[in-house]
Amino acid sequence: MTSTSSHADNVIAYQGVPGAYSQLACRTRFPDMDTLPLASFEDMLQAVVDGDARYAMVPVENSLAGRVADIHHLLPSSGLSIIGEHFQPVHHHLLGVKGTTLDQLTSVKSHAQGLAQCRNGLRKLGLIPEMHPDTAGAASDVAAMGDASVGAIASSLAAEIYGLDILKAGMEDASTNTTRMLIMAKNPEYPANQSDAAITTLIFRLRSVPAALYKALGGFATNGINLTKLESYMLDGHFTAVQFYIDAETHVESPAFALALEELEFFCPQDAVTVLGCYPADAARYDTGGNTR
Repeated sequence: MTSTSSHADNVIAYQGVPGAYSQLACRTRFPDMDTLPLASFEDMLQAVVDGDARYAMVPVENSLAGRVADIHHLLPSSGLSIIGEHFQPVHHHLLGVKGTTLDQLTSVKSHAQGLAQCRNGLRKLGLIPEMHPDTAGAASDVAAMGDASVGAIASSLAAEIYGLDILKAGMEDASTNTTRMLIMAKNPEYPANQSDAAITTLIFRLRSVPAALYKALGGFATNGINLTKLESYMLDGHFTAVQFYIDAETHVESPAFALALEELEFFCPQDAVTVLGCYPADAARYDTGGNTR
């Protein structure tokens, strides 16, 4: 269901068109909230800033495709806080117009990643891949065309929304295909209990001194804090201006984190450390059985 700002407290924004995997994540995590599709990541985050939505569902990395481009640049500048994470299994389905049979298909439309993640299955079926800007948009186009020879790779939600048949479920080559989402809000919402599993996400820049990164991270090691993610990326297109992104398994208000933060800040310029959020760790991140739910 799509909503406007008239009851924004019950709205979660996502980037894409109806039927996108981000909308599926919204409906899975917040089944009672209305969803607001927006054209860009910037528009999605701005909807929360402007009060048109309570939350934004932000994809940050995929288990097969890696980091979502540009999103790490947008998170700090948005002024929003991370209040949760969600691991969304990605199950691609081969869709066709109503009444189509699998042997009628000759080509399939989808986003480049959707096609890549179903490469082996498409090859076995002898189908010609055709790139599209997004998966749900491909499903919408196939429905509008009404051509039995053209299919789409998209979600089950897209099939439902656009009235398409699922000709083959589970087209993805890897059953563990999962996208990690961050849930963003205007204000921080820290977990009440410091003993519960939590993730604290922060970004920082270092002073230009030898072994600065090694020394800056030493405080996390000596205080027993595990880092589950450490990434670097350029600022403003300059190779010499680098920002680091960290996910740490700790509560932002814990004594251990306070000590680690103090040591980190010693090696950073003034005001170069920003905590983006502290939130409950999704149980899916500790699932070792190959499933996310």
